[in-house]
Amino acid sequence: MKTLDVEAVQAFVLVADLKSFTRAAEAMDTTQSAVSLKIKRLEDGLGHRLLERTPRLVRLSAEGNLFLGSARSLVAAHQSAVGSFGVERRRLVVGLSHHIVGAELPLLLKRMSSAEPALVMEMRVAASREILDDFDRGELDAAIVLRHDNSRRDGEVILEEGFGWMAASDFEYRPGERLRLATQAEPCHVRAMAVDALDKARIPWTEVFVGGGITTIGAAVSAGLAVAALGRRVAPPGTIDVGPQFGLPPLPSRDVMLYSSLTDRQARGTLRALSAAIRSTAR
Repeated sequence: MKTLDVEAVQAFVLVADLKSFTRAAEAMDTTQSAVSLKIKRLEDGLGHRLLERTPRLVRLSAEGNLFLGSARSLVAAHQSAVGSFGVERRRLVVGLSHHIVGAELPLLLKRMSSAEPALVMEMRVAASREILDDFDRGELDAAIVLRHDNSRRDGEVILEEGFGWMAASDFEYRPGERLRLATQAEPCHVRAMAVDALDKARIPWTEVFVGGGITTIGAAVSAGLAVAALGRRVAPPGTIDVGPQFGLPPLPSRDVMLYSSLTDRQARGTLRALSAAIRSTAR
């Protein structure tokens, strides 16, 4: 009977979920070469190629798709066995900016649940400034927000978020008309960034929809009601950046920052897995 290395199987599941050897390595706190070696040995032991590797893409082979369900079950059974002597459930309170997560939130939650089944994660979603205020008051274990200035020197950069003027592919606008905008309610740094760019370019605009997060703004954009300044990573599927098409001013990018007061190894590992999952959603 073949014996499987559970850590290698876990590495395979991570690569399958995050679609990246680099992100899987970050989540496991190891190197990309170590993850590649584990999976190579797993493939050799099984006698099947599980992943198709190209310079730009990592995807499951037919055999990998067949193996993935059993691999998940094996990792879950291993975690259950390790926790059979009573693993204390831990609560982690994380604040997220409205503009950090979109349709990929289920993937993030799934990744966190798989990484630590005993974890109770409380997520609070609000504007970046609100999240940072709550973090500074000690109400959050970690904060993931957009950096809009250099007033803070602490924190870790997770990724650079590129913004665009996102709209439905059939959105209509003629230069000289007022550009129809969907925005967050004031005060919102992204809203301020967008209207400042339009005002400097002397492009007239009007708010036609004020939302309460990416989901509602994205719905307005997808419906063709308006254009919105959104991170391309979290923009709704099917929307496009119409900035070049309509001659709209380019929008600056923003760093996605992680701030945390946690020091214990397990908690830092959990945040590392969350950061890797967010990075894996970059397009």
